[in-house]
Amino acid sequence: MLKKLDADRLWDYALKAVGQRAQTIGELRTKLRARAADPADIENTLAKLKEYGMLDDRRFAENFAAARLENQGFGKARALRDLRQRRVAPAVAEKAVERAYAESDEIALIEEYVRRKYRSTPRETLFQEDKDLASAFRRLRLAGFSSGKIVQVLKRFAKNPDLLDGLTETEM
Repeated sequence: MLKKLDADRLWDYALKAVGQRAQTIGELRTKLRARAADPADIENTLAKLKEYGMLDDRRFAENFAAARLENQGFGKARALRDLRQRRVAPAVAEKAVERAYAESDEIALIEEYVRRKYRSTPRETLFQEDKDLASAFRRLRLAGFSSGKIVQVLKRFAKNPDLLDGLTETEM
């Protein structure tokens, strides 16, 4: 069992947590609940961190969404899903994702993602079998791209692009 912390030690614990990596308010609240001797100390600690500018979900969401786009090349839906898992308020998450992805071209992102994930496979042998095409479709959906744009890009790479005509997401 974890040792319960008084207000001063809870403050030190919170400082250490935000110093190790960026935290959302929801994530840190969960950590503090597990350690606080007095539940009232949790909100006081969070308020103090916000006041000092060390805890800001809006800034966290903007940086996180930009990193998902620039570093991993994920789509909007993935960035939004990941922010929600980190307990960022839906309105804050949506605004941050929209801002980060405003200048991006989803088709270009999908093409780059396919090139990066399948770089060791020669283009002419890419998606020769239907199961490979279905697998790529699912992988791109998990990466946060829209179905219509995925189909558009996969048609360029597929041996049998006609297979993608009229295909719905549930069929793959």
